[in-house]
Amino acid sequence: MRVTPAKAGWDLLHFAARRMRRGERWSNNTDESEYALVILGGVCSLRSSRGEWLRIGRRLDVFQGMPYTLYLPRRTEFTVEVHSDELDVAYGWCATNQDHPSRLVRPEQVEVEIRGGGNATRQINHIIPPGFDCHRLVCVEVYTPSGNWSSYPPHKHDVHREDETGNLLEADLEEIYFYKMDRASGYAIQRLYTNDRRLDEIFMARNDNLVLVPEGYHPVVSAHGYTTYYLNFLAGSAQSLAYSDDPEHAWIKKTWRERDPRVPVVSMAMEAE
Repeated sequence: MRVTPAKAGWDLLHFAARRMRRGERWSNNTDESEYALVILGGVCSLRSSRGEWLRIGRRLDVFQGMPYTLYLPRRTEFTVEVHSDELDVAYGWCATNQDHPSRLVRPEQVEVEIRGGGNATRQINHIIPPGFDCHRLVCVEVYTPSGNWSSYPPHKHDVHREDETGNLLEADLEEIYFYKMDRASGYAIQRLYTNDRRLDEIFMARNDNLVLVPEGYHPVVSAHGYTTYYLNFLAGSAQSLAYSDDPEHAWIKKTWRERDPRVPVVSMAMEAE
């Protein structure tokens, strides 16, 4: 799977995902872009002009543990070699005129956030959060238990707004949702709409489906009986997740009392068992 700005109809964000078999190699060059490679499942080594990272990755799939992610700056040559039976990897990139250091983000370095309440509780793993030493990329992975809502209340980040003191209120971000389900028959529903409803669509997302969010509000609900995972890559006017809630639904936050005990779905503790 591969998405370019030309295909998406936006300016910055590229995304691709690939599966590889044991012993296979894949070579690439970041050229004038910064890259982030997320190991969804499997084990690999990555050798590059910036360094080597050997036998990284350990979860079998996204429902079996925490992620390894490698950030690579522009003008980096690299080769991935697979050591497990299968490697599932996704990567996002965007053009940059800046240089930042390469960095391996290990599972224990990923901040886990439990967000929401009631049946809008979900787990967010902050892989490349705001403040990460890079130019534009942001990356998180999100777990939504059976029947729960995510990206809720509906929020958007499609204009760049600052207050009178220069504090960022909302960033203009391009975003992808790359989906995985804990069972092959699982699915999620995602709505995408703007205030004026010139964009108002509903999508059914299944395993390995991709939803593009160029603008507008974009809530998700996980079908009953299935846990939904999605990987978010974002890039735009700031290295930020600043957003605005839909004012028609923002009141819902005040009703949340308890959090769903099914989260976290994955953790460092489960890997130690």
